[in-house]
Amino acid sequence: MTRLPDFEAWAVFASVAEALSFSRAADDLGLSKATVSKAVARLEARLGARLFHRTSRRLALTEAGRAAREDAAALLAAGEAAEARALDANGAPRGRVRLAAPMSFGVAHVAPVLPEFLKTHPEVSVDLHLSDAQVDLVGGGFDLGLRIAALADSSLRVRRLCGVRRSLVATPEYLDRYGRPEHPDDLKRHACLGYAYLPTPDRWQFSDTSGATASVAPEGPLRANNADALAPALRAGLGLAVQPDFTVWDDLRSGRLERVMPVWQPPPIALNLVMPPGLPRPARVSALIAYLERAFAAVPWAQEVEPAAILPPTPSS
Repeated sequence: MTRLPDFEAWAVFASVAEALSFSRAADDLGLSKATVSKAVARLEARLGARLFHRTSRRLALTEAGRAAREDAAALLAAGEAAEARALDANGAPRGRVRLAAPMSFGVAHVAPVLPEFLKTHPEVSVDLHLSDAQVDLVGGGFDLGLRIAALADSSLRVRRLCGVRRSLVATPEYLDRYGRPEHPDDLKRHACLGYAYLPTPDRWQFSDTSGATASVAPEGPLRANNADALAPALRAGLGLAVQPDFTVWDDLRSGRLERVMPVWQPPPIALNLVMPPGLPRPARVSALIAYLERAFAAVPWAQEVEPAAILPPTPSS
């Protein structure tokens, strides 16, 4: 008789592979660490291969573990989706939604709107994953992702929520001291604070209202892989930075920061909701999609950008 796959062990392995921690996976699953360890050991014995390198300080996937990770995440996602569809047929949305979002945007704008959703849907929980690095929705087992970018064609389903304006900004004090640039070439004489996750972090791209384009190689005292990490240096008057409005809206409104070179703008981007292709969406996921559409329909920093004007991908800040 053919043995059934050890679905529990595969699901546990998927959680440990995502967290790279037996303890965190045990907490996420509501299991003891011993139960999690035994499940992974059981799967390793069945596959005849070690899935993790274990040391006292670090847990890392082996080559076999990396090869199995995506299949494990897909099995877990399919099981959760099947269970959710069965539950949906019997009442209100329930279950867990895994949502990925950029770090700065997630802390400042996603986390604050979630409590109202959770109050409205008490049987739904949200697993919010924050990272400025672009995550693999399918491989990571995510239901939804928020991406602030000009998205190219892909297999993902995309729903555009609103436009996002990016501007070159600096403090009035910095500009009074070093002058207000009028053309991108002028930035060669200025201190520029850089964001590492741009597709070309060593080149800033601009265009004007006539369609002319220009680029410059920014040089300055700081580059970071998170937009919030630039804020103290920016507010201290140490240079200029290209920032999305959702990070500097209050500073612009109060006058702590000033838009620079308004005739020349970075390529337009948008806030997008992205979803894996394929399986029908459970009610809990559809409920969160509808809620996020409403939540970001009229935010003060949003800007309407014609979809035709959106250029090739720019990662999230």
